[in-house]
Amino acid sequence: MVDTQDTASRARTRQAIIDAAIAVLGKNLSAPLGEVATAAEVGRTTLHRYYPERSDLIKAIKAESVLRLRQATERARLDEGTGAEALRRLCEEYFDLGNVLSLIFSEHQFLTEADWCEFGTSEDLFRVTVERGHRDGSIDPELPVSWLESVLWSQLYAAWSYAAESGESRHQVLRLTVRTLAGAIAPREA
Repeated sequence: MVDTQDTASRARTRQAIIDAAIAVLGKNLSAPLGEVATAAEVGRTTLHRYYPERSDLIKAIKAESVLRLRQATERARLDEGTGAEALRRLCEEYFDLGNVLSLIFSEHQFLTEADWCEFGTSEDLFRVTVERGHRDGSIDPELPVSWLESVLWSQLYAAWSYAAESGESRHQVLRLTVRTLAGAIAPREA
């Protein structure tokens, strides 16, 4: 018979380790695992019981990153409203993934092509959303999808950097980010 309390406790410990690893390694991918254990409030032995090798922990972080990105994309409801409204929601959802995306941005090869493929069709969803915005007039039709994808990522990266350096509130930095994105994608006035 499986002890459900033990199973729930192990799941909480595993999640605490993953959350701590994302936060610690997002700032420094080469940080020692001892820092991850400290941040997770577990001993190194406990960390190694769950993830015997650093590569095991990295694999778990990649899976968690893909899961969080997928969930954020779903919450953004990209198929609703104008293209610009959908991109604003996506920006807001991704903004709260700062640690995950900082980890991805800090190490260009952190997520491989195969990992991104596992993420699914987010690029297709993004493309469809931008194209809808081009058609509905809420996104400048002269701005290609690939450019707007770069703009979104660069704005998010700038937002997290600014938040860390300035000490501004999450609300204020998100407001600035969404305003900047809205201005960047708006159609030119004739």
